[in-house]
Amino acid sequence: MTSEALEPVLAGVRNFRDLGGLPTTDGRRVRHGVLYRSGHLARATEEDAAFLGGLGLHTVYDFRNEADRTLDGLDVPLPGVRNVNIPLSDPAHGAEFWQLVRDGAVERLRAELAGGRAVVRMQESYRDIVLNRTAEHRRVLSDLAAGSVPVLVHCAAGKDRAGLSVAITLLALGVEREAIEADYLLSNDPHRRYKVHRGDADREEGERRAIDPEVRELLAPFFDARSAYLAAAYAAIAEGWGDVDTYLGAGLGLDDTARGRLREHFLE
Repeated sequence: MTSEALEPVLAGVRNFRDLGGLPTTDGRRVRHGVLYRSGHLARATEEDAAFLGGLGLHTVYDFRNEADRTLDGLDVPLPGVRNVNIPLSDPAHGAEFWQLVRDGAVERLRAELAGGRAVVRMQESYRDIVLNRTAEHRRVLSDLAAGSVPVLVHCAAGKDRAGLSVAITLLALGVEREAIEADYLLSNDPHRRYKVHRGDADREEGERRAIDPEVRELLAPFFDARSAYLAAAYAAIAEGWGDVDTYLGAGLGLDDTARGRLREHFLE
């Protein structure tokens, strides 16, 4: 079953896909039905929840912070599925920033984001997640190696924090860098993108106020998946540990035995 076949089922969850089929450097492929990614599940419809509940998930990892979860709401519970919240860095650095967005504070946002500063901010965030969130990624990979599968990982949009967690997992599985980047960039597809509005999160869709066009342009780097962001993460791995194998071993505690178990669970 392909991810393209699954996606239309989900009306209230953006950026959902199955990572099955991605190729590894040794000629294997990621199994279908064991590793999924998406945006948050707070607005999952009853049909969405039924579909997700039918995937046989063991665990859902929610990488949102408290501000995200207050804004969008908690995930819709899936019976029998373990939901684990492991907050990671927010590329926009939390609630205060998004309050400026909702308030339409153009001058403040221009001062903070114009002239390429938003792109730099995103790159720094990716570096921060790699360099300073090793304990969180260690926990996830340890769980996965121990058999907490099938698994769904998500953040708010399913692009940055979930995207990096997926990329790190795929690196551990030996997936080709080109395939990792190709999957990461799929978050740019229009139907996958996270919608942002001015106004309170509990307003109905039609009642929310549109974002000022200049603000939308200033924010564009936050809602893009860009190769430069993933490159910043890879550069941070090289800076901190020299190479991916050392990062996985010394940084994330994934020894050869655990890495072998991980591949047993996820690869064909």
